[in-house]
Amino acid sequence: MKFTLGVTLVAMMSLFCWHAASQTYDTNGDYVQTFVGSGEQGDLDGQGLLTKFSNPSQIVSDTASNLYVWDSGNNLFRKITPNGVVSTFAGGGTDFEGFGTNVSFANYSFGQIAIDHANTIWVVASFGGNNFLLNIKVNGYVSIQNGGSGLTNLSTSSGICFDSANNLYYGGGNIIYRYNPTTGLAYPFAGNGTSGYRDGNGTVFPEFSFGSSPALASDQANNIYVWDAYNGYWWGSGNCRIRRVDPSQNITTIAGNGSYGNLDGVGTNTGFGSISQMFSDNLGNIYFACGTCIRRMDAQTNVVTLAGNFSQNGYADGAGNLGLFNSANGACLSQGMIFVADSANQVIRNITFNPTPQVLSPANLQLNTYPGLQITGSVGRTYQIQTSPDLNSWSIKANLLLTSSPYLWIDQNSVSGNKFYRAVMLP
Repeated sequence: MKFTLGVTLVAMMSLFCWHAASQTYDTNGDYVQTFVGSGEQGDLDGQGLLTKFSNPSQIVSDTASNLYVWDSGNNLFRKITPNGVVSTFAGGGTDFEGFGTNVSFANYSFGQIAIDHANTIWVVASFGGNNFLLNIKVNGYVSIQNGGSGLTNLSTSSGICFDSANNLYYGGGNIIYRYNPTTGLAYPFAGNGTSGYRDGNGTVFPEFSFGSSPALASDQANNIYVWDAYNGYWWGSGNCRIRRVDPSQNITTIAGNGSYGNLDGVGTNTGFGSISQMFSDNLGNIYFACGTCIRRMDAQTNVVTLAGNFSQNGYADGAGNLGLFNSANGACLSQGMIFVADSANQVIRNITFNPTPQVLSPANLQLNTYPGLQITGSVGRTYQIQTSPDLNSWSIKANLLLTSSPYLWIDQNSVSGNKFYRAVMLP
């Protein structure tokens, strides 16, 4: 019996194409913290940690650094301002199309979301067995694009992205399609519709094995990056590679060794399991939301982990390798930070780079018999109160979560000798 069990396990491992996970962390001082959300499931607008979400799964940012989150458990789109104010942007009503909170999303099935260069949010949606693109204008108006027609092989498993000219790309039927929102026309851009693996040019010879391509991204040079996944199966039967389609329609495999599983490294010596959202920055880096971690590939195809753990989920703030996620399903770049929809933790996290404490100026010191200071800052953020006898050496007095602004903090100890105070916002 022991021998038979051993043979069975070997066969399963071969079928699923697993390989050993090896993780390399970025060295640029990445730090994970919670931006908004209390961690308790619910629906509550407000600011900072005094808000609630229900399985936030996708996130994008506009040109004014506002974040938009598909709050899937509440069937709402939530808007988050740069200072952490959360409001309901669309959903919660009864109309099929219309303005913002007059619209209901309860009967839709949603896939990927993306935002174009005019700050219109695009959603891959399904209703009544029909697949189409839904768009939400900057004023909150919700409508079905082009009457829901003209989008061959679109499904809620299709990844979407935009190039610099606002052309939309989506994957379906082992083909990457290019769609012009102005004309309403879509045509095959890469792939011949055959499930397989072959690089090349255009739509004649190259083959993909993703069926619907669950994640796409575009860089500043209008290269399209494709998560060529596993052909509709959760494990092992697809390509598990990152493919690049340049503006001349040349298709090249740039990362991934074809085995299911995470592995940091360079180019085709790397490995990928699941990727739920991809995005780029203006330096040629591509970022991946991978469930329990956030990863980055640079222009030389070096792949590293920014934060999280390949094999462990959880909820912990801290430096890259100490930060933990639980279903990091969506991510985007804004204000020089990465914002993550940490779905199962019911919060939005951010990843900062080389964070440094910020001394508030002025500290607005108020001296009485029991001295203290008035803090004007960001509600929902943590501040450290520090004291000094000479303005040179500082010691920690207390940490506090700012629940209102301005906030008056009082030292409960009476004054003896010189004592100065300052507030430092923690990263």
